[in-house]
Amino acid sequence: MTPDPLLLAAIRAVARSADPDVTLDELLEITLRTTGADRAAAYLWDAERGGLAVAATRGYDEAARSSLEAEVASDGNPVQLAAQERIQATGEVSDAGQVTSAWPVVIGREGIEEPIGALSVEADAAAESFVSERVAAIADLVAVVVDRARLTTNAAERIDWAERVANSDLLTGLANARTALRVMDLELARAARQGSEVTLAMFDVDNLTGFNDANGRAAGDDVLREIAAVVGESVRYVDTVARWGGDEFMVVAPGEKGTTVARRIVEAVAARSKALDKRFSVSAGLARFPIDGSTGDELVGAATAALRAAQASGPGTFAEAARDAGNGTGPEIASGSAGA
Repeated sequence: MTPDPLLLAAIRAVARSADPDVTLDELLEITLRTTGADRAAAYLWDAERGGLAVAATRGYDEAARSSLEAEVASDGNPVQLAAQERIQATGEVSDAGQVTSAWPVVIGREGIEEPIGALSVEADAAAESFVSERVAAIADLVAVVVDRARLTTNAAERIDWAERVANSDLLTGLANARTALRVMDLELARAARQGSEVTLAMFDVDNLTGFNDANGRAAGDDVLREIAAVVGESVRYVDTVARWGGDEFMVVAPGEKGTTVARRIVEAVAARSKALDKRFSVSAGLARFPIDGSTGDELVGAATAALRAAQASGPGTFAEAARDAGNGTGPEIASGSAGA
């Protein structure tokens, strides 16, 4: 038995192309060659619109294409019948001698069939018959293309979700500690090449434990989310904000404006606390590359020491790390209380 060259061409089109739009266009061209029709179209159900939407066409001009969806929505339209009833349907011959036939596009998996649309052809002169089995086979290939595109999209969405989970803090939506360390290493390497600065700022929510004891853990989580939002709103585009863990946040700020950014965050949190009539604040400790450390670990240690010094002086303050560790200089308290 001689293989059908057009069906072989259709199978190759599906097998060799990863672009669903390109593949659908090729399948419609093969459909026209198979049937001798003048125009072809593929339709897919659009759940949001509650009807059939045009996925691809061949042989229609722009004006005709724009009216297709309205035409197939009418009762008794062969495209509508094919999609809903899962049957081949042929319309009546129009006054101009045109006739439309349609075949269902159905995805089948694990014994369950899901109708997803229809494949139609339109001829300017009524033909005795279209090659139904061939077109039905092409309609099945259209279903394969759509199903593969869905699977690809779902896989990409799952990968994107997994990456977000791996790189983000689930409570606040900020970057997590692992991501912050990776960004810090990149920024330090860039700063070393360019001879520039990087500021690492560590923030701690003042007395969050006491707040949780008095108001409950859920209320404390709300405070963390609120502070995360304030921090995100207060930084520059080039800065990276992360939840370091527990009640601590980190900001990696390239350049020389890190102190300004940290002060802005402390003051913005105090302002938000006042606006919400709640008592929460943050204290901050700053360390700068290369003055206070040449590695991420050194900067984290210096910034944490400065943070503890700030908290010791009162809530809502920030301190900068020692400028000359060799002389034993302690962290420098850089601001007074910004709120309690």
